[in-house]
Amino acid sequence: MAEDIDIDRVAQLARIALTPEEKEKFARQLREVLHHIRQLEQVDVTGVEPTAHAFPLHNVWQEDVAGAGLPVGDALRNAPAQRDNMIVVPKVVE
Repeated sequence: MAEDIDIDRVAQLARIALTPEEKEKFARQLREVLHHIRQLEQVDVTGVEPTAHAFPLHNVWQEDVAGAGLPVGDALRNAPAQRDNMIVVPKVVE
């Protein structure tokens, strides 16, 4: 990886405006991060199986069981506008 970082391009991609001081600071920090990544590339991972998590994850959600719905009056209580038991929203497609 090249040590020269185009911080202006990175800022453009992130859609942020940086002062000259911020550019210097963030370029230095990004170089340090890339240095650490280069060190990780040297670690021998032969025989290590790829994983997404360090520990196994188990689904702890409750069973999906249909229940009684919300009464129409409660559902419409805070609606800014309503008509025929429906919430009225602004038109978004022309």
